[in-house]
Amino acid sequence: MKEKICIVIVGPTAVGKTNLALLLAREFNTSIISADSRQCFIEMNIGVAKPSPQELNEVRHYFINTHHVNEEVNAAIFESLSLQWCNEIFQKNDVAIMVGGTGLYIKAFTEGLDEVPPASTQIREQITANYNTHGLSWLQQQIRVADPLYFEKGEVQNPQRMMRALEVVCIAGRSILSFRSNEKKERPFKILQIGLTLPRPQLYERINQRVDAMINEGLVQEAQSLFAFKHLNALQTVGYKELFECFDGKISSEEAIELIKQNTRHYAKRQLTWFRKDSTVQWFDASEIASCRAFANDWLTRTIDQNQQNSNQ
Repeated sequence: MKEKICIVIVGPTAVGKTNLALLLAREFNTSIISADSRQCFIEMNIGVAKPSPQELNEVRHYFINTHHVNEEVNAAIFESLSLQWCNEIFQKNDVAIMVGGTGLYIKAFTEGLDEVPPASTQIREQITANYNTHGLSWLQQQIRVADPLYFEKGEVQNPQRMMRALEVVCIAGRSILSFRSNEKKERPFKILQIGLTLPRPQLYERINQRVDAMINEGLVQEAQSLFAFKHLNALQTVGYKELFECFDGKISSEEAIELIKQNTRHYAKRQLTWFRKDSTVQWFDASEIASCRAFANDWLTRTIDQNQQNSNQ
């Protein structure tokens, strides 16, 4: 029985993960699982930088256009679905590709998640409404009082993580961090993680250019079509929430675009911080695609050879 392998491509937004994923999917004649927490939503397209219709047609993608914005999607759901999809891919292929920048989703797939109290729609909607009204400083103050452990050690610049932390402490009466066991789940396949990076000025320039391209492609019109859903968790997303503030008359369109660029750069920095903590990630400059391809092929060859040696012993 051949060893099954999943190549996981990580890194900050706009670094070029999709191009590498497509190259490797063609190389190994296999499919791609998206690990992006927003590309799964049917109604969100331009602002989440989905692969093009041609790319989606050429290579089978999982977890893209699978849910509506009013549906609950989280890391636990992704863990379950992604393992099912991997198994489906492995029925026909020895290699699967995963690509995305949502760190918690990648962690859920590679290591598993601890058992945390399930979401409460009522509490989540109340927290989200207050956050939309009072902003990040309100959320940070709530966390400081209700969950000082998270305020000290958690991501206090990430509103999604803080809202979830506040939700858990309201439900369970204890910090979300107290549920972490740090025990990794074993997977019945090998995992190779490849990280892409770029010098910061180059990455930030790519981000700025991408935002300009999104505006030209119709991001403002897309955000307008979703304005009625701005209270939903799915729409608490860079690229949409800034335009919603513009539609509400709080900022100008020019200010909204600059905020999208700024907040996307901040998000990219947080992504890098998250992925850098994982010592198993093999890092490459995004310009070194040929080196990534050669490394992946060599790693697979060595892994398969080692598995055959172990089987013969």
